Amino acid sequence: MNIIGRPNAGKSTLMNALVGERMSIITHKPQTTRHRIIGILTGENFQIVFSDTPGYVKKPSYKMHQAMNRFVEGTVEDADLMLFVFDLTEELEDDNPVIGVLKKNEAPVLLVLNKRDLVAEQRAQDVMGWWKKRIQFADTATISALNSNDTATLLQKILTYLPEGEPFYPPDQLTDRPERFFVGEIIREKLFLNYADEIPYSCEVNVEAFKETETKTGEPLARIAATIYVMRETQKAIILGKNGSAIKKLGSEARLEIEKFLQTKVFLEITVKVRENWRDDESALQRFGY
Repeated sequence: MNIIGRPNAGKSTLMNALVGERMSIITHKPQTTRHRIIGILTGENFQIVFSDTPGYVKKPSYKMHQAMNRFVEGTVEDADLMLFVFDLTEELEDDNPVIGVLKKNEAPVLLVLNKRDLVAEQRAQDVMGWWKKRIQFADTATISALNSNDTATLLQKILTYLPEGEPFYPPDQLTDRPERFFVGEIIREKLFLNYADEIPYSCEVNVEAFKETETKTGEPLARIAATIYVMRETQKAIILGKNGSAIKKLGSEARLEIEKFLQTKVFLEITVKVRENWRDDESALQRFGY
């Protein structure tokens, strides 16, 4: 089941709420999600495989944006059910690029109007009517993903539209991504939270090494080496900060979050390197998983 929508619509927040685990990183800035991420929810008589996609970029500026859009466009080929998440505070536009994607889709589509706590009831009704004139939806829901309001009701609706079949994954599996992917995502989230303007958008994180070892006292220890790639020397200087203060702060926050995620002690080493124009570099994008 695929979740699509524009940047900052609340797709990642919704998947986290439905799965009950923090699978996707979340910040208040658009385009935080760059990759397609699988979240798996297994219940007594069901298993739902959610696919959280990047926000569809209306006017791609880089090959990276084009790759992100391809993640979304690919959802129409493999979905049993589509969740279209729309931010109720967002402007209604006839040239919304998601409309074209939805019209190519053959699976049932649920319209999920998010952030209902931020608008009046009439606004929600008006937006629902606007979308129903453009796309044929199997069902609708109005929720607040951040507060988990009515997400349980939405889950029940989802279950009614999913086909019967054998589970794809073991009942205790939550995602198909390896731990090192989420380590990189945690570091990238800290970039969004600690740096302003264009800086986080100019960065990519690659986990170069991930080794499970032990401390001198025999406790489990994960030794992780990660690289933050930027496009210019000036950006590198900002990431590092005066006397390395900024990168130390980011590293400390990321290490604590990673320890919580891995449930073990972590030794984290972060370096910063310049790779000019990586957002339009095919080889770099392939290396970074695009």
